[in-house]
Amino acid sequence: MAKWGEGDPRWIVEERADATNVNNWHWTERDASNWSVVKLKSLLLAVSVENEEGVCKVTEVSKTDGEASINNRKGKLIYFFEWNIQMSWIGTSKTGIKYKGTVEIPNLSDENDVDEVDVIVALAKDEPDTQLLALMKNDGASRIREALLNYIDTLKSEFTQGMILPTMNGVQKEPSQPKPKVDLQAQITTGQLSGQPMPVGVKIPTCKINLMDQFMTSPEELYRIFITQELIQAFTHAPAVVEAAKGGKFRLLDGNVSGEFLELVSEQRIVMKWRYKSWPTEHYATIKLIFCRKNDGTELQVECKGVPVGEEDQTKAGWQRYYFEGIKQTFGYNVRLF
Repeated sequence: MAKWGEGDPRWIVEERADATNVNNWHWTERDASNWSVVKLKSLLLAVSVENEEGVCKVTEVSKTDGEASINNRKGKLIYFFEWNIQMSWIGTSKTGIKYKGTVEIPNLSDENDVDEVDVIVALAKDEPDTQLLALMKNDGASRIREALLNYIDTLKSEFTQGMILPTMNGVQKEPSQPKPKVDLQAQITTGQLSGQPMPVGVKIPTCKINLMDQFMTSPEELYRIFITQELIQAFTHAPAVVEAAKGGKFRLLDGNVSGEFLELVSEQRIVMKWRYKSWPTEHYATIKLIFCRKNDGTELQVECKGVPVGEEDQTKAGWQRYYFEGIKQTFGYNVRLF
């Protein structure tokens, strides 16, 4: 074993007395499955195409079967992902007639280029023929492939941060990822990954984010949507379990989001513990929703404290897509200028 200042920097005992997996050189593995489900849904639900016949839009991602992971073997990152995805889409003609359809992607994997991935577009059973099917098969399929490529690029860039950390004479450490403070009694090695569940005793770096949006409805109605199980299932398009009381638990988006209500003040504010399933074990952010009446609408202010560093963008995108946009699209609370 080399001493400090001697030999291959990958073996240097910089912060641990036992040199266990120094700087993630020997092996690290990160499960990207939960993160991938959220990312894929966010990207695919944004797919929309239009021409002189009308508009086609992906409205639901009903199935994401598969897994994804990233491995570091002696400084080389190895990506693995394999997904079977099913979606629904709706085409609206210029005359207002709506047509329902499906999309299946059976072979999204690291073994296939995006151009080789099958994007099978069809009309739903008993739907009449329409020119919008051709629009979705051509332009729609292209946009879907763009979304899949975005997912792969993000998987290989954002999600891999911190997996290779050579020091001294090698490549510099990534400056954007502060190191967690470790409780020595927990006996956690420096190879512990932020993408995997962490035992109790690990202090992770966190940050605060603020969001705001406006809805053309009353504070009373908007407040009710956030605490009513049936309404939450409607705008998230997924099963939910909600106990709307102080200390009550909730699970949304197939268990990818969970938490507990800390404070419920009717029509004014909601305070809750809230987490993504992919966050370190038992780590919750504190989310405060403040409902403010603005003329004939409501301004919703969202304060998020305790978000793990590196999860800011995913958290913001999740709230924008699954809460703000989901509520507006489902209940028609689109905003006009006050």
